[in-house]
Amino acid sequence: MEGYISLGYGDLGLAALLVLTDAGISLALQLGMHRQLLLSAVRMVVQLFLMGLVLTTLFTVVSPAWTALAIVVMLGFAGREATARQERRLTGWWGLGLGTGAVTLAAMLVTVLALTTALRPDPWYDPRYAVPLLGMILGNTMTGVSLGLNSLSSGLVQRRAAVEARLMLGHDRRSACAPVIRQSLRNALLPIVNLMSATGVVSIPGMMTGQILGGVPPVEAAKYQVMILFLIAGGVGIGAVAAVFGGVYRLTDRRHRLRLDRLAVLKD
Repeated sequence: MEGYISLGYGDLGLAALLVLTDAGISLALQLGMHRQLLLSAVRMVVQLFLMGLVLTTLFTVVSPAWTALAIVVMLGFAGREATARQERRLTGWWGLGLGTGAVTLAAMLVTVLALTTALRPDPWYDPRYAVPLLGMILGNTMTGVSLGLNSLSSGLVQRRAAVEARLMLGHDRRSACAPVIRQSLRNALLPIVNLMSATGVVSIPGMMTGQILGGVPPVEAAKYQVMILFLIAGGVGIGAVAAVFGGVYRLTDRRHRLRLDRLAVLKD
């Protein structure tokens, strides 16, 4: 078929040897990551092929109900992943609810903005645009939220004495936690800052590469990639702020006390 290069399963198998090489390096150097590497690779393959089947169906029916269902599933998995690898997770429903809420708020806000202004597909919820766009924004927003929450909980534990001293001196909870908040937001934003700094010189992103291989003029492909990176940056910023300030609210109380008892240690 004209417009793209078709890959065979043999080509994928050849590329998979590189993952096996990484697993071999882990075994040889006793890194303890070989099992995680292989399981992640298998999970990725299964998820992508399932997503390919789902998208084929969605592109055919173009139904707002089915598009909404796919988006809800994506948001649910993203919220779970945003909190699954935390060293310390908030107890109760906050553990999953805060990450899911922050990711959903940011990703949906930015995606709807792009669909109703810059892209304007007809209909605006066309899954050919909505689902891939949400996926790109969601993945990066999930990473930012996860990093922000992890940095917040770790920072409050490590700086507990300093935060409590500021509280005893009359600072409100936001002011007392301000240094930790700033560091958490920096850590959340750092990956997207690095990505934007290196894009175009060090790397050509996947979307731009795909469009060029599909026959889109490079300058036009660059415009789309710039827009996508701006959307991702907005999603990461909004999600990180919502997650970090939500975490501060939960880890303090109305009497301006630090409540680290609301954290559960998940791993060493």
